[in-house]
Parts: sequence; structure tokens; C-alpha cells
Amino acid sequence: MQEINPSTVRFIKLGEGGKWEASCIEHGTIRLGYRSPHHQDALDGNWEILRDYWSKERKGKQASTSNSVKQIRDFYELDESCLWITFYKKRLYWCHAHKTVAEIEDKSRIRDVIGQWSSVDIHGNPLRVENIDGRVTKVQGYRGTICSVEMQDYLIKKINGHTIEQVNNAKETLQKLIYEVEELIRGLWWHDFELLIDLIFSKSGWQRFSVLGKTEKDIDLDVYSPSTQKRAFVQIKSSTSKSDFELYLNSFNEYDQFDEMYFIYHTCADDLSALVTEHKNIHIWNLFRIAGLVVNSGLAEWLINKRA
Repeated sequence: MQEINPSTVRFIKLGEGGKWEASCIEHGTIRLGYRSPHHQDALDGNWEILRDYWSKERKGKQASTSNSVKQIRDFYELDESCLWITFYKKRLYWCHAHKTVAEIEDKSRIRDVIGQWSSVDIHGNPLRVENIDGRVTKVQGYRGTICSVEMQDYLIKKINGHTIEQVNNAKETLQKLIYEVEELIRGLWWHDFELLIDLIFSKSGWQRFSVLGKTEKDIDLDVYSPSTQKRAFVQIKSSTSKSDFELYLNSFNEYDQFDEMYFIYHTCADDLSALVTEHKNIHIWNLFRIAGLVVNSGLAEWLINKRA
């Protein structure tokens, strides 16, 4: 897909409370309410007639009248290079629309989308709301229908799949940190490795039912999550193999009080990745996964001090 280079950017709310979102995205349209008997006047550019009409509708309130007319005029006059965005099911959707405006049966107006609405960037990566700057997504709270958008250059770069230099630098730094943390974990004494895993669970809100590795011969941690009300069987191995995993899986299946099993290791002779999808309540943490959790849990300094 080619990069976009819009002349203007507008947010459009597709119906009161988003009632037209699904139909517009499915059928490839943008849609405007602001029903009036002056569709042809809008097409002809007779904006004073529309201003008089909406001034009466707004009981002479000039600011409200001007805002209504501006939104209607944008819908009728912005050309095909305008980038239209909206938000639906926690994703940003974008499109360009044909210039022709049609009045439909309920007196609302529509423009057909060129191609279709898209919720991914030009490389196919999803445009999720949580990964978009809040100065862009805040338009979801706009009480009108059409408005301009802050940080238009940022938004266009986002859709074109570009990332700012600081983000790339931060990603590279984070990846380097995770690699260094992996190496530190690999050199831990087995007892300290078990303690690190215990701390990760504790930082994540899990509570221990028993002393680490003392209660049951085949369980290193017996933990409970108050938020999910699930109890987990945790087995921690410095070095392991597929046969070890299968042995502990059999042990897990013999218990009826556990909802989940965590099998955690930093060195393994076999590839266990395929086993993850086979068991929905079985979680396998390898060295990379553990390192990421150490960083996210704020335990990097603890690890550095432990290895110092």
C-alpha cells in the first residue's frame, strides 16, 4: 500500500453514541446527521441560507450556529485528499471519501469511502487506541460530529508506519537491557533463581500458600491470585528438558486444587514453544520471558545487586 499524504485531517463521529459506526465501516461510507431541507443549497454552496436555518434551530446562538455550519460545510466541501478518522472497538479507523454527497431516506447525508475503512497502517499493523497518543484519541469525547485533529503529522506518520527516532532508540535500548538481564539471570545460583521467580509472582499480586520448595516435592511454588481467584502450581528449573516438563505436567494433572501450571526455566535442551498452545492453562516461561518480566516488574536493580 502506498503512503498517504492528505491535505487535511478530520475526525468524524458516526452517529449519536456511535450508532452508525458498524454500518458505515461495513458498507464503506461516512455519514452526517444535521438534517435540514437544504441539501441542494449545501451542494450549491448557499451557506448563508444554511446559516439562517441553523441560527433558528440554535435559537440565535452564534457560536453554536457557526460550529454547526462549519461541520456541515466540511462534510460537503472537503475533497478526496482529506483523511477521515474515527474510532470503533478500540481501534482507529481511517479512510478517504469520494466528493459526491448524497441525501438518503432519513435525510442524513453520506459520502462513499474510496476503497474501504482501514484499522491498520499501510504495513498491516493494527492501529490500537492504547498505542496512539492521547492528544489524537481525545477527539472521541468531542460532542459534535466533525472536528480537526491535533498532531496531524504524528497521525499521518502512524498510518504510514513510521516511528519517531526517540521511539526507535528506546526500543533498541530496551532490547539491549533485556539481553543483558538474560545474561545476569543465566549466571544466578539456583536458589537465587528460585527467589527471583518468587519475587516476580509477588510483584504481580500472587500470594504464596507455602514456603518456597518445602511443602511438596514436585512443587516449587504454590501461589494464589486474589484478583483472578486462581491457584497455580509453579515448577522452577535452572536446566531442564521436554521429559522434565512432561513429568511435572503429569504431577500437575494429579492435583485437583490447581487452576494453572507455570513451568519456568532458563536453560533447556529441547524446544518447548510448541507445547504452549496445546494446554491453555499451562504457561511456559523461558529466559527471554523471564527477563522481560524482570524489567517490567522493576526487579532489574535487585538482579544487578544480586550479581554484583
